[in-house]
Amino acid sequence: MSDDPVRPAAAQAGRLEIDGVSKTFGDVVALADVSLGVGAGEFVTILGPSGSGKTTLLKVIAGFETAETGSIRVDGSDVTDLDPARRNIGMVFQNYALFPHLSVARNVGYPLAMRGMAKGELASRVADALEMVELGGMAERQPKQLSGGQQQRVALARATVFQPRLLLLDEPFGALDRKLRDQMQLEVRRLQRRLGLTTLFITHDQEEALIMSDRIAVMANGRLQQVGPPLEIYEAPANPFIADFIGESNIFSGRVEAGGEGVLSVRLDGGAAIQVPSRFDLAARVGQRVRVMVRPERFVDLNVGSVPAMVNRIDGLVAESAYVGVSDKYRIATAAGLQVLVRLPSGPSSRRYRPGERICAGFHAADARLIEVE
Repeated sequence: MSDDPVRPAAAQAGRLEIDGVSKTFGDVVALADVSLGVGAGEFVTILGPSGSGKTTLLKVIAGFETAETGSIRVDGSDVTDLDPARRNIGMVFQNYALFPHLSVARNVGYPLAMRGMAKGELASRVADALEMVELGGMAERQPKQLSGGQQQRVALARATVFQPRLLLLDEPFGALDRKLRDQMQLEVRRLQRRLGLTTLFITHDQEEALIMSDRIAVMANGRLQQVGPPLEIYEAPANPFIADFIGESNIFSGRVEAGGEGVLSVRLDGGAAIQVPSRFDLAARVGQRVRVMVRPERFVDLNVGSVPAMVNRIDGLVAESAYVGVSDKYRIATAAGLQVLVRLPSGPSSRRYRPGERICAGFHAADARLIEVE
């Protein structure tokens, strides 16, 4: 999509407030007292594994499911009990939900026709919407004549043509191949920014959430676990579930041996001692058991002569190795029984280890994160 100016819909952007929403299906708790605020024009991703409640939350916001407790407000107006058609919310589904017997133009114009818009204005709005998603020359084609990416653009044009206050995207890239998925992520984000639309995006893909979002809300078992900017979610996960779910991580268990100026000394199960930053919001005393996270890419190869010695060291044998383009991925088995995942930069000047070779990798204390105190 081009970056040419378009008539913005920023004035239509709505502020979303979800307050204490709960929903059950029989004995299954799908949503448990969920509260979340989304600012006007903000792009927020609801991220979680299958069964976490994210799609149920989207359906409650759209009006396709009824909340048992709590409320949904858009720009301060309570829409909790309104029919979906009266909420002025656009939605794009994973399968796009296009009408196969209608042309592209009639698909896009359908929401306007349902609102009784005059034909002249309807045609103008449809033409503008198709130009916006770069499908201006395809108005008379049928959905079956379009590629997956083009069908998705039609679905986006239909969801935004009536200038909704809120746009909901339910895993819209799930049916696309990896390359097209990456392309559409950037295009949708550009479109959202140009229109200024408040957007709630549902996905189970962590990388997708990190790339696209202003903020991420992580869900599990019907509850919000953490809400924050992508950098915070990745670098400072609030609990072991998020540390394990977002990206790759090593989660070590151990006991606090000593505390100093902002640093804890932790004796890991198996004998190795490491230093980690202390946290004011998660106090740990000497003798308490804790869990510590270290991302695989934070390790450096200490077998390289120019690398300074580090207090935090992992010595062991390479159990598995894999070349993944920009890095080499290793699983290191230590004599104490730890299994440690390490990613080291790959390149012509980098050393590559084979299974069975000895390796020593280290990390700075600042690259460790205390995530739980038992």
